[in-house]
Amino acid sequence: MANMLHMTAVQLRSPGAAFEVVKREIPTPGSSQVRIKVHTCGICHSDLFVKEGSWPGLLYPRVTGHEAAGIVDEVGTGMTTWKRGQRMGVGRHGRYCSQCDPCRRGDFMGRKNFRITGFHDDGGYAQYMIARSEALAAIPDSISLSRQRRSSVRA
Repeated sequence: MANMLHMTAVQLRSPGAAFEVVKREIPTPGSSQVRIKVHTCGICHSDLFVKEGSWPGLLYPRVTGHEAAGIVDEVGTGMTTWKRGQRMGVGRHGRYCSQCDPCRRGDFMGRKNFRITGFHDDGGYAQYMIARSEALAAIPDSISLSRQRRSSVRA
């Protein structure tokens, strides 16, 4: 049996469950996908929809987190847009077809089969995540991938 490489992820096993730290196999990107080594991931109020199971059609266990930033460390077959080593951000929008009328109007959330990162596909509460090419945004070198503390915030 081959030795599989593992990563640490924070997942929800079921609706209403507590977040749990687990070991998972490092995912492999498929066609038109990249694997991102996550450097940071924000926490958003909409992650509560996944935690509580209040969004229709969720499947568990699920790694949430749709505000991730990191470095592309592997590209899937057919990927020509993004390359290894590029700095990427992944937002809430996870996938679109660019063929249907709502997509062609830019109304990605109006599609019947839209995908949300961290809802329909595992997100950035992990060391690695998979994202489709259309869900990515390049991050310039002038912007840090590390989280930064706000020293000017007062209680």
